[in-house]
Amino acid sequence: MQYRVNVKNNEKLSALGFGCMRFSKSESEVEKQIIHAIENGVNYFDTAYIYPKSEAILGRVLAKGYRKQVNIATKLPPYLVKRYEDFDKLFYKELERLQTDYIDYYLMHMLTDLNTWDRLIDLGVIKWIEEKKNSGKIRNIGFSYHGGKTEFIKLVDAYDWEFCMIQYNYLDENNQAGKSGLKYAASKGLPVMIMEPLRGGKLVSNLPKEVYKHFDAAKTKRSPAEWALKWIWDQQEVTVVLSGMNSMEMLDENMRVASETEINAFTDEEKIMFDKVKKTLQEKIKIPCTGCNYCMPCPVGVDIPTCLSCYNDIEIEGRIGAFSKYLMQTSLKKKPHNASLCVMCGKCEEHCPQDIEIMKELKNVTKKLEGIYYKPIRAVAKRFMKL
Repeated sequence: MQYRVNVKNNEKLSALGFGCMRFSKSESEVEKQIIHAIENGVNYFDTAYIYPKSEAILGRVLAKGYRKQVNIATKLPPYLVKRYEDFDKLFYKELERLQTDYIDYYLMHMLTDLNTWDRLIDLGVIKWIEEKKNSGKIRNIGFSYHGGKTEFIKLVDAYDWEFCMIQYNYLDENNQAGKSGLKYAASKGLPVMIMEPLRGGKLVSNLPKEVYKHFDAAKTKRSPAEWALKWIWDQQEVTVVLSGMNSMEMLDENMRVASETEINAFTDEEKIMFDKVKKTLQEKIKIPCTGCNYCMPCPVGVDIPTCLSCYNDIEIEGRIGAFSKYLMQTSLKKKPHNASLCVMCGKCEEHCPQDIEIMKELKNVTKKLEGIYYKPIRAVAKRFMKL
């Protein structure tokens, strides 16, 4: 197993982390996989409060003598915190499920913008974090992120974080936090954990035939999953890559790849091949937005790159998947950033280096992703999250 150093505390973390969101097998099979991973050097396991079964199973397995060999990462859901006492209520429930008295890497789950963090500050989260850090119940504090680049930078700068987690893969190189966000966080000394390295399996199966041809033509033969993981691990700013592994075969393959992969090891030929892969996928995308953010800020608050990215995801994720991302990344906020807010002022188009007809495309986003169900679903979700 390759290890990468957490520059904040000099701790060695396995390049491969075990994503525990979904355990699809029986608990006995899951236990075998977890123990097998630990015995082969995996020392980072990621779960969350909203995955209660996952936390409980992980806790039962680690309680059999493995707790001190691993780092547990879990998360607090901000939308369930309505008052100061809720921080402890949620946290101690997690400790109970995980059968531990401390968490190694604790995250504010799914922060989408600075307003969400500011609300937690108003509820006393800074005092609470300091108390838990001083008592040793939380070793490292961080946040996981879904949203655009601008808000990610603001969140990185908003607090003295000790790590963060972003969605990142070769298809999302310029989406969400993106490569620029990855590099910015690393420049601030933050270890960066990566989720969705395979886009929920979308970068493994159902790819365009041309993409498979590019991979097959490479001198070294690797599966699409191996290529995608190596692309991420090739970058020195990446600390841990999480993978949700639901079979022993998948676990063994990922551990092998993690053990063999070095930083900056891609050859020039392999880099050229990936340029072809990305170009092929981009040709399938409707809007050629690179996420450069030159169109921002929008005078009325539309998160233009994120809106266009979610629209492009219709081709890859399907309409339901794209809608879910759109709702979470633009609409479930105190101040929404969705496409229909556009007032057609045209300022964005003056700065777009790709000459995209942004106003026209935002109308298409509104049409495709803000249909008749958008407002009622948004209202129910916001009421649930008390936004």
